[in-house]
Amino acid sequence: MSLRVLISECLLGAPVRYDGGAKPSLAVERLAHCLRRRGGEGTVVPVCPEVLGGLACPRPPAERRGSRVVTAEGVDVTRAYADGARRSLDIARACGASLAILKSKSPSCGLGRIYDGTFSGQLRAGSGVTAALFEQEGHIVVADEKLVEYCEPSMEHPIALVLGSGLAPLADEVRVVRRIKYEDIDGFPTEAIPVEGHRYEVIIGTLEGVPVVVYPGRVHLYQGYSPLQVTSLVRHAHRLGCRDIILTCASGAVSAVASGMVGLITDHINLTGQNPLATPQGVAAAEADTPFIPMAGAYSGYLAEFARAAARDAGLHLAEGVYAGLLGPTYETAAEVRMLNTLGADYVGCSTVCEAIMAKALGMEVLGVTLVTNKAGMIDNSHEDALKAAEKAATATQSVLKSTISYLGGH
Repeated sequence: MSLRVLISECLLGAPVRYDGGAKPSLAVERLAHCLRRRGGEGTVVPVCPEVLGGLACPRPPAERRGSRVVTAEGVDVTRAYADGARRSLDIARACGASLAILKSKSPSCGLGRIYDGTFSGQLRAGSGVTAALFEQEGHIVVADEKLVEYCEPSMEHPIALVLGSGLAPLADEVRVVRRIKYEDIDGFPTEAIPVEGHRYEVIIGTLEGVPVVVYPGRVHLYQGYSPLQVTSLVRHAHRLGCRDIILTCASGAVSAVASGMVGLITDHINLTGQNPLATPQGVAAAEADTPFIPMAGAYSGYLAEFARAAARDAGLHLAEGVYAGLLGPTYETAAEVRMLNTLGADYVGCSTVCEAIMAKALGMEVLGVTLVTNKAGMIDNSHEDALKAAEKAATATQSVLKSTISYLGGH
């Protein structure tokens, strides 16, 4: 089934706001056009919870005060907002929507920050009635137009793509505008020699018509490099204006994931014993005021929805799970795999986690994609066999990556 997305009608230009107007978002409209072109009219489902709750248009402005919603004249309209939220959720369930893009700041649809109830334009932490109900539902990713606009790629804000073992050939499909040697990247170790399956040249251009910055290789902690050196590519991408970053890697299967599958990284466990924010230099490099960065939600649910849609479009089953990052370079013992399984890991590898930490600290949206090359903990595991497995499954992985990028670019 094609991706189904619920979108606040006002973001698509419908005059349903309290003042009788609309609040269209060009990025949301472009995304909606892309979805409809790919999957038909039914892929985009416009809703207005306030109208569904029986409120007139235009109507007195209302804001949320605690658990209540009250108009500027003091009229309690909580019931109407709750009814509209429930009806919106019923529509989402009926159409199979897995993503909802709602209007920011509103007492109904606002996500994370809403008007504070004083009708002064001030914001406070919290979500609108509909957004909160959708978040409670659990299986629907909730975003607002600000996130859509932030993630939409452009020449000023291309998508960064770090390619792991077996995926470097994807760089050859880029329509090249510029090349940069890794040795010219601030913080990258100039003496580094690529491990097999990697190469050290930044490719800037377009892929599927979408602006990208592609890094067809990386350095690893197991090569003796520091977390700051390992994350230099992420910082370089951020300086080039990238807001979305796709981190790819090869991995071993810990759980029941089969070799050769493409996997979505939904979370990670950092068992490397290293962290790029563990030094003052690392915090400064991350442009952060504090090293205490919350890592919950480090992997973007919004970007993940497009990876899932891309896999469905390609007729592929996309595995999903937790990536455990180890120092390496040795493959895991059977006892270590049993431990990782107990910890809840699905994949294991020797990259990605430090990069994800740095990207999160820099405010980037992270998508993690892994190519499962082997069953972890087997006596015959070898880098040569992992590379061969990666090459065999690379076409499927590249298909998912290219389609995901195309979705994000509105193509």
